[in-house]
Amino acid sequence: MKKGQFLGDVSPREAWDALQNHPETMLVDVRTRAEWAYVGGPDLSSLHKPLIQVEWLMFPSMAFNPQFLEELQAYGIKPGPVLYMICRSGARSHQAAELLADYGYATYNVADGFEGQLDEMGHRGVGGWRAENLPWRQG
Repeated sequence: MKKGQFLGDVSPREAWDALQNHPETMLVDVRTRAEWAYVGGPDLSSLHKPLIQVEWLMFPSMAFNPQFLEELQAYGIKPGPVLYMICRSGARSHQAAELLADYGYATYNVADGFEGQLDEMGHRGVGGWRAENLPWRQG
């Protein structure tokens, strides 16, 4: 199996710019179904691109999704285009990006994810897709 490459962390803004400027790039949201439904997610409709949604950890057990690669490939995604991986804060998407690199994919991790890191009060929103005012929608 050909080894891909984990290309590192990028800011949400850098991911958005790449998605805008490189038609072949894709954004893969690896959060849970509950997060997609109740928190919202990136909106790529202005780019005429789908948001690929594949759970890395399955809600509610938060166990690893053993079908992760197969579910991603069910979207027709094969190694080739660069994939930008996003989750809540950048941890799960980093793991997913590294795994996909082992299967021949070129991947970036969106650092700070969709909701960002915790502030001093324990609330999310320090950095992240939403804090950078990038397009998103609820549910």
